[in-house]
Amino acid sequence: MQVTKIEPVTKSKYKVFVDEQFAFVLYKGELSRYHIRAEEELEESLFYKIKNEVILKRAKLRAMHLLNDMDRTESALRTKLKLGLYTEDIIDQAVQYVKSFGYIDDYRYAVHFIDIKKDSKSRREIYAALVQKGVASESIDLAFEETYDTGGEQQAIREIIRKRRVDLSAADEGEIRKLYGYLARKGFKYDDIRQVVQYYNENA
Repeated sequence: MQVTKIEPVTKSKYKVFVDEQFAFVLYKGELSRYHIRAEEELEESLFYKIKNEVILKRAKLRAMHLLNDMDRTESALRTKLKLGLYTEDIIDQAVQYVKSFGYIDDYRYAVHFIDIKKDSKSRREIYAALVQKGVASESIDLAFEETYDTGGEQQAIREIIRKRRVDLSAADEGEIRKLYGYLARKGFKYDDIRQVVQYYNENA
């Protein structure tokens, strides 16, 4: 193995390329400690020692820190680790590490997300947001089964009307039509909108 290039990332961090391929990022002190220099040989045993004892350990700690900072999906965690310049194999191992402790669970994340959003967003909006966050459709469907009831959509519609301060008792036909259009674009079904609008004042 040969160190083919060392490229600065910051004043203290450097990308190390081995046999023309990006291998890992090391701090300036680590380059010195392991005697890593461009155009010089790197023993295979040392290469794997650095990967397993330095880079992987760092990635695991970074993953734990990111999850401690806020709840994340597996996809979001992978993206953050990739931005930290960890290679795919290291990311895979770091993700498996935190998953083994139950620190990352897309199904649990989806249940929590739906529970927070169900009173203010349509099912379609919530579903799309979870897909965008990288949650598998199977996990989303199961989470909806656990947390969503048939009145969820109508409750969300009532909450939106309340927040928009629409006075349905005084609204004219044009304002009602505009409200229908707004709610329909947000993914609510016509029957749910009609039910809420028709009986809004009775349930307010």
